[in-house]
Amino acid sequence: MNHTKETPGFPPQTQETQPGRSTEMNPQPDYMRDSYQGSNKLRAKHALISGGDSGIGRAVAIHFAREGANVGIIYLNEDQDARDTKSLVEKEGRECLLLRGDVSEVSFCERAVKEFIDAFGRIDILVNNAAQQFPTEEVEEIDLDRLHQTFEVNIFGQFYLTLASLKNMPEGSRIINTTSVTAYRGSGHLVDYASTKGAIVSFTRSLAQNLADKKILVNGVAPGPIWTPLIPATFDEDKVESFGKNVLLKRAGQPAEVAPAYVFLASEDSSYMTGQILHVNGGEIVGG
Repeated sequence: MNHTKETPGFPPQTQETQPGRSTEMNPQPDYMRDSYQGSNKLRAKHALISGGDSGIGRAVAIHFAREGANVGIIYLNEDQDARDTKSLVEKEGRECLLLRGDVSEVSFCERAVKEFIDAFGRIDILVNNAAQQFPTEEVEEIDLDRLHQTFEVNIFGQFYLTLASLKNMPEGSRIINTTSVTAYRGSGHLVDYASTKGAIVSFTRSLAQNLADKKILVNGVAPGPIWTPLIPATFDEDKVESFGKNVLLKRAGQPAEVAPAYVFLASEDSSYMTGQILHVNGGEIVGG
């Protein structure tokens, strides 16, 4: 199903817990366009993706699979979404390893990498994508425990997975970090989230410098408003209904419209890029 040309806007809806569940969304996100044709850009590669059970992570997983990669997906606790993603990857003829746990825990990240290496032998592509957010209308309303949790998941988790993965990444490997348009334009009701996404931009640029001599390329993607489970899981019904209408294209994007950017960064097509961020945001004009 392709919703990208429909009238913008979504039925009012919320979910009680984040990062949310794809199975409860109306309409279901588009994870791959019917017209997308793989061309073995990632043949025989092995990709580890955090937050891979739904949203952008699921779209990346199945696009990578269609391009020939085996996939491991890290997810928090959304077992049905994870099983659905595994099924979609396997329909593409590739293997999918499910890794359940919290990327804010160093021990889990190390264990997840070990399980992935036991299954596939190496990591060719690491996608640091897991994230959470807690909107507040006033900065004084930010809960300090949630502040710590947001940083631990969104940026510390990227450090933990990267540090655990590097010794298993050969020359030519790719690290792709998910940041956000909020890192560039700010967000008054997501001050802490936007701050973590700004940190991810600096992490990406700095890590690229550090790993250049090892021939490991590090880039990122900064999505704008994308229809993922995190949206109904964190915003009220009114904001869900108007989600994405403030960009130039007047609608939210679909995960299927973001995932090809990750394919590009994971493939040889981007062999002369490192330390860069791709902006897939519906036309928001941003710096950097």
